[in-house]
Amino acid sequence: MPRLYHDGPLSPGATVELPERAARHVQVLRLRVNDKVILFNGDGSEWDATLAQIGKRSVVATIGRRSAVNRETPLDVHLLQGVCAADRMDLVLQKATELGVASIQPVITARSIVRLSEERQARRHQHWQNVVIAACEQCGRNTIPVVAPGLGFAEVLAALPAAGERILLSPDGEHNLRGLPPPAHVRLLIGPEGGLTPEERAMAVAAGFVPVRFGPRILRTETAPLAALAAIQALWGDC
Repeated sequence: MPRLYHDGPLSPGATVELPERAARHVQVLRLRVNDKVILFNGDGSEWDATLAQIGKRSVVATIGRRSAVNRETPLDVHLLQGVCAADRMDLVLQKATELGVASIQPVITARSIVRLSEERQARRHQHWQNVVIAACEQCGRNTIPVVAPGLGFAEVLAALPAAGERILLSPDGEHNLRGLPPPAHVRLLIGPEGGLTPEERAMAVAAGFVPVRFGPRILRTETAPLAALAAIQALWGDC
């Protein structure tokens, strides 16, 4: 059944007008009046709903029964991703959401190719959050990972909470995932195209990140987080 995100309160018997993005989704799927859909707003629940009106730019749905469906991993995983080219960043956001991350912090590093003005950065941030919402619609998550605004490398390290395992994926890392104690919280740091500079790597290690080598091959910036997240979930999460 199609799943649609609504950025507002939901309650049984209420009628809501869906946001324009959801309305476009309805049009693409060629849904009709009286078709059934599932609505969610990120509060951890989902709602049965029936399409009541379909216009060119608006869709109205009548809300039915609420279900508290939890599809979250028990492992609290946060991705710190070096900002990379637009299509690669979108792929990372989409797949990281499917793999259960709780949040994504875009990190602006010395080798980040993408450099945006403040105005473009705000638009890109909203785009990133929309990519995550669309991924939640597809994968069934009812809790939406937060995409934080992009921050500089030093700012990200300074703002990290004390708790949890800190993992830096590095081609010359001295450790592997199987050798780490099972954590309850993980922060995974991935560099952009070209990787982190030696200075940034040293800063990360000084901040408590454990350099982990993920096989003998060098992975692209969009491959590394997805491979690592899948392995982390298999070792310590819900896979």
